[in-house]
Amino acid sequence: MTQRKPFREIVRQFTPNWFTVTMGTGILSLALNQFPIHLKVIHAAAVALWFLNIALFSVFLLVYSARWIVFTAEARRIFSHSTVSMFFGAIPMALATIINGLLVFGIPIWGNGVVLFARLLWWVDVFLAIFCGVAVPFFMFTRQEHALERMTAIWLLPIVAAEVSAASGAVLAPFLAPPIAMRIVFISYALWAFSVPLALSILTILLLRLIVHKLPQADMAATSWLALGPIGTGALGLVSLGVDALKILPPAGFAAVSETAYGIGLIGAIALLGYGVFWLLTAILVTLRYLRQGMFFNIGWWGFTFPIGVYAVAVLAVARQTNITSMFVLGGALVVGLSFLWLIIATRTVRGAWTGALFHSPCLVPGAIPEDRIIGPS
Repeated sequence: MTQRKPFREIVRQFTPNWFTVTMGTGILSLALNQFPIHLKVIHAAAVALWFLNIALFSVFLLVYSARWIVFTAEARRIFSHSTVSMFFGAIPMALATIINGLLVFGIPIWGNGVVLFARLLWWVDVFLAIFCGVAVPFFMFTRQEHALERMTAIWLLPIVAAEVSAASGAVLAPFLAPPIAMRIVFISYALWAFSVPLALSILTILLLRLIVHKLPQADMAATSWLALGPIGTGALGLVSLGVDALKILPPAGFAAVSETAYGIGLIGAIALLGYGVFWLLTAILVTLRYLRQGMFFNIGWWGFTFPIGVYAVAVLAVARQTNITSMFVLGGALVVGLSFLWLIIATRTVRGAWTGALFHSPCLVPGAIPEDRIIGPS
């Protein structure tokens, strides 16, 4: 029997990777709420998952904060680590799922008073997303060791956070007064532009890396799905902001702009989803190959969940605007698949968390970071 790690050691080894658990749980709750077939049991499951997500996010935030307070010098090493630092982007993305749930699930429970709180949290989320989107690449430029052959899709994580905030802004805007709603819509478009072009550029480099250097090692298998994240979120943001623009901008004198925004949003979202089909099918083939070779479970498996979930929600968002039956079917099938995948990964995560086996900080491994690259005292 594996000896359980003491809580102090769990805190010492805790990394932002754990916020991918709340990303996956949060997007499943939102995806279930968008399921084409409306059943009370599905809605109840979505609400329960959202509350679970809040609890998990709160616990993870407390534990990670404790690491910075108690093990400050060791926590700082993350900035110099070329892999773990990417997961800073998971924090604002996880928070965005809670904000969206606050508007979708919280208003029916607590009333419209939660909108003000959601708006405040959204600004916090925007700040964190922009910070991650600039700070982490800056450390990549100046402190970290990278090479094309070691590149994986985790490079996307700090970049994608801003477009997740943009999609969340599209959910928030309709609940606000017209002048404020208009500003949120325009800011969300700017956040989309802050993220999506960079993410697509990284995907282009990633394709070159896969062609030249082949697949990464098996413990990075889940990263093959991360490409769907910026594509799905980008599509969701475009179509959702387009729908918002159609309702919010005309009273402010932007009627022509609103129609253009809606048209670009719908066509752009469809185009992005089409692009995503390549990465979806590729990820399936890559995963099947890894399964034949043998895949060992690690916390990285949560990388399967959020990309599938946000792609599914984007498909269903487009389906609602076009009434194309096949898109409802595809979106529903993705949500069902995500639900089963979540159950498998969650079960293994609980087991690994109970024993402490999943609590591991690679930046604490001797030699993982060159001494001259470590920020602050070691």
